[in-house]
Amino acid sequence: MREYKLVVLGSGGVGKSALTVQFVQGIFVEKYDPTIEDSYRKQIEVDDQNCMLEILDTAGTEQFTAMRDLYMKNGQGFILVYSITAQSTFNDLQDLRLQILRVKDTAEVPMVLVGNKCDLEDERVVGKDQGEGLANEWRVRFMETSAKSKTNVSEIFFELVRQINQKVPDVKKKQGGDNCCVLL
Repeated sequence: MREYKLVVLGSGGVGKSALTVQFVQGIFVEKYDPTIEDSYRKQIEVDDQNCMLEILDTAGTEQFTAMRDLYMKNGQGFILVYSITAQSTFNDLQDLRLQILRVKDTAEVPMVLVGNKCDLEDERVVGKDQGEGLANEWRVRFMETSAKSKTNVSEIFFELVRQINQKVPDVKKKQGGDNCCVLL
């Protein structure tokens, strides 16, 4: 079974843990408890392929930036989360993305831009068009989610797995599975 290392990034309070826990355990965490770093494992099936996801739910607070380079280096795909109710959380993502590209030393990395808390439409300050515009600029997928109402929660993780599969196909599958050779 192929393993995938996914990293969830964004400012404090945007709902990174709520999205991750909703996806992994199927529950909505109501209270805000700042994360230092939590790791989750979940087995899923994407496009008839069994996958083991290792999801790193990261700290949104600035005091843990030293840890960032390490999980950016090890991560294969990234979910960049902002809250539709806080413009600053949207603005913070530009630096995070640049840091990922610098650490990975590449121009393209499997990534999904996520506008979370879409259930709070009446408190919205970041328009959907802003999210779509940034995603187009970065050439990444964009989705609005709600951990509370379970909107697009699974979809962001499935999308990231598909992007990783496109970028780095499963070698064993391509070779027919049995790495056998004939010696003459």
